[in-house]
Amino acid sequence: MLVREIMTRNPITVSAHAQVREAAALLRTHHIGGLPVMEGETLVGIVTESDIIALLETGRVSDDLWLPSPLEIIEVPVRELINWEKTKSALSDIGSTEVRKVMSHPVVTIGEEADIEEAAHLMLRKKIARLPVVKGKSLVGIIARADIVQGVGSGFSAPEGSGP
Repeated sequence: MLVREIMTRNPITVSAHAQVREAAALLRTHHIGGLPVMEGETLVGIVTESDIIALLETGRVSDDLWLPSPLEIIEVPVRELINWEKTKSALSDIGSTEVRKVMSHPVVTIGEEADIEEAAHLMLRKKIARLPVVKGKSLVGIIARADIVQGVGSGFSAPEGSGP
């Protein structure tokens, strides 16, 4: 079975200059986990839910924050307050970040004439969940792990008498 037989054609894309909030809205609206990132007609990267979630990482509170023993009971709430302030700051800043600053690149792609076995192997080796599909230099589709599973399942016939 070939990639072109199971890929999603004309995938939803996002501009490299769009804001992360726009990419997140597209992911949510279309119930998808990643978007090819375009600069004009050129595929320049991919942005995924994981890329956006990684923006929320606020870092560790410094270990040098220490309060004397009688005040140790408030040390934990102070640390939590500091972490919350960092999180609030991160949340307010990430929405306006340009997609090009958070996208994964260079993007791993596959040709539409490749076998789905090759696509599966590439996804496993690169530890990725989706591949933009190209014909020459043009983006023509996207294939996700679920597409491969569905493709494999569609080629399987259950023996007569099996099943519910």
